[in-house]
Amino acid sequence: QVQLVESGGGLVQAGGSLRLSCAASGRTFSAAVMGWFRQAPGKEREFVAAIRWSDRSTLYADSVKGRFTISKDNAKNTMYLQMNSLKPEDTAVYYCAGDKSIVVRRIAAAFDYWGQGTQVTVSS
Repeated sequence: QVQLVESGGGLVQAGGSLRLSCAASGRTFSAAVMGWFRQAPGKEREFVAAIRWSDRSTLYADSVKGRFTISKDNAKNTMYLQMNSLKPEDTAVYYCAGDKSIVVRRIAAAFDYWGQGTQVTVSS
């Protein structure tokens, strides 16, 4: 089993920054790809970014390119999402996810492990 725990969410003004963390724990960390999704009220989960653990290749949603950066710390078994130039439309619950597949995908159904989510609210 793998457990993912997000942290770092909060309330910021437009143009501000936040860094989300996702710590992985459990018997064996088997995720080959880890990513971030977000879900706003009344909307489905939306892909944000993903990173392949082996080579750190990344994939970003068009809406966050140039503003968000996904990274990882192997020693801490932790993934990060640095969010800069935040906009009100970034407001959502952000979820950390892990995928056993080596293929980096944009769809939530491809991911096997999920965290509990952390709220990000951007005010104007």
